[in-house]
Amino acid sequence: MTIKNYKPNHSGRREASVDAFDDITKVEPEKSLVRMLKRHSGRNNQGKITVRHQGGGVKKYYRVVDFKQAKLEMPGTVIAIEYDPNRGPRVALVQYTDGVKAYIIAPIDLKVGDVVMSSDKAIEAKSGNRTQLQFIPVGLFIYNIELTPGKGGQLVRGAGLSAQLVGFDGNYAQVKLPSGEIRSILKQCCANIGVVGNPDRSLIRWGKAGRTRLRGIKPTVKGKNMNPVDHPHGGGEGHSPIGQKRGPQTIYGKTAMGVRTRQPDKWSNKFIIKKRKK
Repeated sequence: MTIKNYKPNHSGRREASVDAFDDITKVEPEKSLVRMLKRHSGRNNQGKITVRHQGGGVKKYYRVVDFKQAKLEMPGTVIAIEYDPNRGPRVALVQYTDGVKAYIIAPIDLKVGDVVMSSDKAIEAKSGNRTQLQFIPVGLFIYNIELTPGKGGQLVRGAGLSAQLVGFDGNYAQVKLPSGEIRSILKQCCANIGVVGNPDRSLIRWGKAGRTRLRGIKPTVKGKNMNPVDHPHGGGEGHSPIGQKRGPQTIYGKTAMGVRTRQPDKWSNKFIIKKRKK
């Protein structure tokens, strides 16, 4: 993927850049692998907003991505690289030898015509292949990592991300995640070999508010611009400071910025060997 810059013909283009989509080989999605995506706009079943700043956006179908890749010992040929509006990386359309098609997350160097395979045994350490952690050589980069055997990949699925297998300890593999955290994961959990594709996505500059609205993100208003009834920072004349408070607060009155929110007695703490970077 490359980033494309236009001439600054108007203010919305001056600081903006777009995805060139030069790695896309197929425009229309596979009809059997798309679903309707119901919009909730950050609201729960009572209609109350539980996640702020969500709503609107362009209509889009959901591509059913196979995070498990449970067809073992069955080669799959990549027949297309497609754009997925619901995630940062590209998705690869794979057709297995039995004729079944599926979407998988495309690694950085996967091309049309390549063959990928999933196995529960030792397998060639090739980008896109999937196997258990115990069969992956130490030092390789991996993505789409399971936390529970057979559940499907949950970690490291974003554009340009990768984790690194750094060692083994008993029945656990030690994996260094993109955040810098080193975590113990069961050796029987599966992962794909390689680096997630579309690494240049983080370089896109959206340029104007309208493009952000099209992504389904609504504007964020500063608390100090609100009234005291609406936010702890509200009130005062003009652009006033937050007042006699020990530090910034959320709209709900909880301390924000730099406060650890992870539960100190969380059940998964025992699997964390080294904490992530602050």
